[in-house]
Amino acid sequence: MAATTSSAKVSAVKATAAPKVRKPSLDVGNPLSLYRASPIERITLIKTGIPATAFSRLAVHMNMPKDRLASVLGLPRATINRKVSGNKPLSPDEGSRVMGMARLVGQVQAMVEESGRPEGFNAAQWVAQWLDRPLPALDGRAPKELMDTAEGQSLVSNLVARMQSGAYA
Repeated sequence: MAATTSSAKVSAVKATAAPKVRKPSLDVGNPLSLYRASPIERITLIKTGIPATAFSRLAVHMNMPKDRLASVLGLPRATINRKVSGNKPLSPDEGSRVMGMARLVGQVQAMVEESGRPEGFNAAQWVAQWLDRPLPALDGRAPKELMDTAEGQSLVSNLVARMQSGAYA
């Protein structure tokens, strides 16, 4: 009888244990959904593994050569190629960088949609061109120089938010 009680306790503990991490239903190819997702959803997606093909889709969406996107994000092109051909996920660091760029595109898209004039505007291509422009607000640096770190991506995202609010300097 004691064995039955112990096994019932083990079953009860298993039933109350934390559930397995489930991959969120975010679409990495939809920058606006990534921008609007909660931080927990984005973190979960990064930790469960963003498909390497998301890098390729982002490059196409931005009309940016893959070599250039890899350089901007500080990612080794050979590693990305290997993971794409092997249908493997990006590491959390690689995925975080790709997510940050996609999120920036989504942020710009949301900003334009909120202005009420999104027709004909391609946020991904605008971001691809804007990344090259040296900006006084970044001490004369171009945003592309900062997109290879989480802190740099945050700084660039905050700059876009300031542009929207009119506090750009």
